[in-house]
Amino acid sequence: MQFTNVGGRMHALVDYDGEPWIAGLEATALPLVPRAFLAAGGIASARSIDLEPLAPLRTVRPGPIVPDPRMIWAIGLNYRDHAAETGRPLPTVPTVFVKSPGAVIASGDDIVVPAHVHEPDYEGEVALVIGERVRDATLDTALAAVAGVTIAHDVSARDHQYITGQFSWSKSFDTFCPLGPTLVTVDEIDVNAIAIVTRLNGDIVQSSSTAELVFDAAELIVHLSQGCTLEPGDVICTGTPGGVGAARTPPRFLLDGDTIEIHVEGVGSLVNHVRRPETAPLHSGK
Repeated sequence: MQFTNVGGRMHALVDYDGEPWIAGLEATALPLVPRAFLAAGGIASARSIDLEPLAPLRTVRPGPIVPDPRMIWAIGLNYRDHAAETGRPLPTVPTVFVKSPGAVIASGDDIVVPAHVHEPDYEGEVALVIGERVRDATLDTALAAVAGVTIAHDVSARDHQYITGQFSWSKSFDTFCPLGPTLVTVDEIDVNAIAIVTRLNGDIVQSSSTAELVFDAAELIVHLSQGCTLEPGDVICTGTPGGVGAARTPPRFLLDGDTIEIHVEGVGSLVNHVRRPETAPLHSGK
């Protein structure tokens, strides 16, 4: 099944008259706020009800598929070509960091670059949304905890990342995590062979597949859940392919007015525009 968040409430997506329409889920008698819906087993309940089309998807404005995730887990250097373009060896264990839930925005919202960020970069990613509480998962059980697949944009301030040597802060500025707008359940998509393409102003800058991941979806869940409970609505950004702006010659950082579209096969597109005010001197905090 496929789902989207409209007005803060989960809706199913159905094919009607040759195009996607949203359908209400009130018949599940469950809370429809995304995290609560997932935690209450909403996806299984949605499969058991008749879905009545309400409106074409093109006539509504979806929000982030999970507007308030408890955690956003992210993985660095998890595509072979991205590791190569950074000049680093392939990691032997996942490189884990987190992004602030406060950075989440919807498709169509503006990415607003703070004035002190001089090197904002794009990173298109396939993201997993956890649907069931899980701890100490095994490779055999890991994917059963996944509600579905969505799209994430791990916007990154490279200058802050390099100065501090830390990932989380430089990737957690407000608006630096566009998310959604669609969730596709794992029975409808092969999580280990999903094509992803990032376009900058219409030009392809990243193109790969989750088949190129160093650590696949199940391996990431096993690693993250070791002694750490993953909750419904948690998001796992699985990594970005090669082609990021910082690795280009010359580097290509985000500019005011740029449009970034991340397309994930079988899921859809996440589209955001960039607003970048005049830059300001970098403040060290001293």
